[in-house]
Amino acid sequence: MSHGPATPLTARAAGPLQGEAHVPGDKSISHRSLILGAMAVGETRVTGLLEGQDVLDTGRAMQAFGASVHKEGDTWVVHGVGVGGFLEPEDVIDCGNSGTGVRLLMGAAATHGFSVTYTGDASLRSRPMARVTDPLALFGAQAFGRSGGRLPMTLVGAADPVPVRYATPVPSAQVKSAVLLAGLNAPGETVVIEREATRDHSERMLRGFGAEVDVSETTEGRVITLVGQPELSPQVIVVPRDPSSAAFPVCAALIVPGSDVLVPNIGLNPTRAGLFETLRDMGADLTYENPREEGGEPVADLRARFSPDMKGIEVPPERAASMIDEYPVLSVVAAHAEGTTVMRGVKELRVKESDRIDAMAVGLRACGVTVRDGEDWWEVDGLGTGGLTGGATVAVHLDHRIAMSFLVAGMAARQGITVDDAGPIATSFPIFRDLMGQLGAVFDTPEA
Repeated sequence: MSHGPATPLTARAAGPLQGEAHVPGDKSISHRSLILGAMAVGETRVTGLLEGQDVLDTGRAMQAFGASVHKEGDTWVVHGVGVGGFLEPEDVIDCGNSGTGVRLLMGAAATHGFSVTYTGDASLRSRPMARVTDPLALFGAQAFGRSGGRLPMTLVGAADPVPVRYATPVPSAQVKSAVLLAGLNAPGETVVIEREATRDHSERMLRGFGAEVDVSETTEGRVITLVGQPELSPQVIVVPRDPSSAAFPVCAALIVPGSDVLVPNIGLNPTRAGLFETLRDMGADLTYENPREEGGEPVADLRARFSPDMKGIEVPPERAASMIDEYPVLSVVAAHAEGTTVMRGVKELRVKESDRIDAMAVGLRACGVTVRDGEDWWEVDGLGTGGLTGGATVAVHLDHRIAMSFLVAGMAARQGITVDDAGPIATSFPIFRDLMGQLGAVFDTPEA
């Protein structure tokens, strides 16, 4: 997907945010629903799919691999081709902005005996792929890309794959999932060892589709064992709403005076809910209502109310994997707290869609906030309620989460905040502007 001209957007302080925020479906589960649906035999039906650009690009990739993907009313229907049934695509696979999409697709195709060339937008082409192609090489796949292991890249799949035992060097659900997806079409047992647990949607969903997956805690770490070459059975999937998307209306409600927002049906998988735990540790008025389980995933309705007495804390480093995508918007909340918020063990943020530590630090400093940062840590000195000056135009570097984080910041800043390009938001949260506007947020398009 090519990105069009930049679309600046300004968020300004207005009245309180009130109402229900029906955020889109979970992006991680949406990607995996389409990929595993394509690897099953028969018809998988998915409701609540996130219809952001990232997930739609994955759907198109599944079609290029030979599966049928189409929408019937509110339901997405995938006619799968079975494990090992992928066809060689006729063209380059464009994954747009999605690191999750490209890395999962590489894994799924790596144990098929054909070549696939992957590309993406400028942001994705700058991101490292060796962390995935290195373990995929153990199966017998070969990768040929630009210097630094960057896209565009051609992956030559293993015609006779072998099972793999792989210990992930850094906590990454994308790497783990790529290896497990590759292992589906390899004989024997593929084993992934995590020293630090990451989001476990792949393990849960693989079991749901009928794969044999064992997870055990050992002295080595968390050991995931997948028995290869199963016949996956089609599923009916209801995608819970995305906790990473819920982070934005939740955090906005906490910092905008008088706000009271309910965010229904949010996935609260323990490997994803670190932000909400951290906000409560800071003293946020954030409650879980109607907790329940849907489709094997814990969910609840989140109620967030304006919280003027939040305090800065040191976020436990072991929590990083469960909230890695939420640190940018957490730093916005930290700017409204009293005292310093310390975030460590977060070097993964340096290699996301942008260098998220640098992007947030530069933007927050331009808005009057003191930020200190290093390779694997950063600290934000809070200004307290109403202390954020704003008034800046910040660069988002084609990163949807940076854009949304600064728009949330603008909702509580004295002078508003402008992002230089709101276009990337469509990759994960296409209804962000409308949803926040319905709650009471005010956006302006700056004069050219």
